Amino acid sequence: MSLFESSWNAASDTAQARRARMLARIEAWRALEQRSADKSGEAAARFAKRGQLLPRERVALLLDRGAPWLPLAALAGYLRDVPEPDQSVPGGGMIAGIGFVAGTRCMVVASDSGIDAGAVQPGGLDKMLRVQEIALRERLPFIHLVESAGADLMRYRVEGFVLGGGLFRNLARLSAAGIPVITVQHGSGTAGGAYMPGLSDIVIMVEGRSRAFLAGPPLLKAATGEVATEEELGGALMHTTVSGLGEYLARDDREALGLARRVIGDLQWSNRAPALAGQAPAAIKLEASEPPWPADELLTLMPAHHREPVDMREVAVRLVDGGALHEFKAGYGSATVCAQGHIGGHAVGFITNNGPIDNQGANKATHFIQWMCQLGHPIIYLQNTTGYMVGKDVEQAGMIKHGSKMIQAVTNATVPQLTIQCGASFGAGNYGMCGRGFAPRFLFSWPGAATAVMGGEQAAGTMRIVTEAALKRKGIEPDAAKMQKQFDAVVAMFERQQDAFTTSGLLLDDGVIDPRDTRAVLRFCLDTLAEGAAHTPRPMQFGVARM
Repeated sequence: MSLFESSWNAASDTAQARRARMLARIEAWRALEQRSADKSGEAAARFAKRGQLLPRERVALLLDRGAPWLPLAALAGYLRDVPEPDQSVPGGGMIAGIGFVAGTRCMVVASDSGIDAGAVQPGGLDKMLRVQEIALRERLPFIHLVESAGADLMRYRVEGFVLGGGLFRNLARLSAAGIPVITVQHGSGTAGGAYMPGLSDIVIMVEGRSRAFLAGPPLLKAATGEVATEEELGGALMHTTVSGLGEYLARDDREALGLARRVIGDLQWSNRAPALAGQAPAAIKLEASEPPWPADELLTLMPAHHREPVDMREVAVRLVDGGALHEFKAGYGSATVCAQGHIGGHAVGFITNNGPIDNQGANKATHFIQWMCQLGHPIIYLQNTTGYMVGKDVEQAGMIKHGSKMIQAVTNATVPQLTIQCGASFGAGNYGMCGRGFAPRFLFSWPGAATAVMGGEQAAGTMRIVTEAALKRKGIEPDAAKMQKQFDAVVAMFERQQDAFTTSGLLLDDGVIDPRDTRAVLRFCLDTLAEGAAHTPRPMQFGVARM
């Protein structure tokens, strides 16, 4: 293997122009996240009057101070609530991420009850199902801070109701798999929302605030004529003394969160991972040296347009321990880069793109994936691909079958795969480079990433050729102005949908990240994977049933 040596000049005019563009994208992304926080914060006076904490304050108090926190799907639902970019409020009505509680790495989800009383927003169901999937796969205790008005009936969709059952199924699956499910009921849980505590292993309720009932007073009266108060139907005191739905009764949000931390601390979760027992929080502590370049240089690498060349090895070398990146088959299929290195002490393989994936590149990647599986090393895909090569020569040389071999290898790899969408992710290249459809364990996007079946100009050009040919067959001469209008419309449609903020809003990734944080994010994810693999949960035939 050959050791790659960086030659990138981060001070050049080209690099600085790219940096300025990336910083502008980061600023736009951060503004969207802040929009959600600001919208929720508008309820501060109302919450204070009730003696409650805002959702983000609850999360902050639950988590270990100063410990790492990885937000997930912060842009969920962007442009799905309203189509106007300057009005859409992303987040899906909840805050979610992986963090440490009493020294234990957990999945934390909190209803964003500062917005529409915590009603599930567009994208919220998809977000919840995704974080539950991660918790189950990586064996993360699941903590849910609940205060939700449930589904927004003004936006009712029957498919949301039906598919929403998967949320409750996953709670039962988590519990049955031996993964603790802890709920802090900060406020209401009505109808389906009442099953959130019902399907939890431990429930903490807040006196005077928690509510859980299948039918609230208005629906009860309308359906049966019976009249009852909220406390009689589903108050915290009733559930902790009469129905048995709750285990602990707290006086306020702060005490409830303290109880949750105690419950998590008592799990002794690290003791179920013999390799981690007795170690400190963030338990995976492997020897690692930082890359010799400042992380800021990662902002200078990606061009504004996918047609501009970029050496993706310059990205990978700035992510690995000590800047030591060893190329695999460097002289063969060179447009497809395969390399090995370490991140935070974890041995990993990289696959990335310095051009379209050709026959040699597809074969090299297939070989490399099998090699990583034999070694047991996770694979990290750094996407910047315009797709697989096309043309007479490559078709005759077997591009379809060689590309299919690569896709087979990606699909059936026996090691964890993680994907970072750095630039373009077009066509079947998205598949061969482990896009969302191929279930990477984690997938994050840089703010300038673009995802589409092809580039907008290529799509528009294809449609122009097809339309002009159809008109000529009918004996009609194409109108140049109309053709240009169609071309521009197709380009605009593709560019709207390929934008990283739009695709993140559709849950086609696990979140947008700052390129400067890529190494830290990958290290956190690799630690999470290693801890999950080391745990020995105690699965049961059924989840914990409430008695």
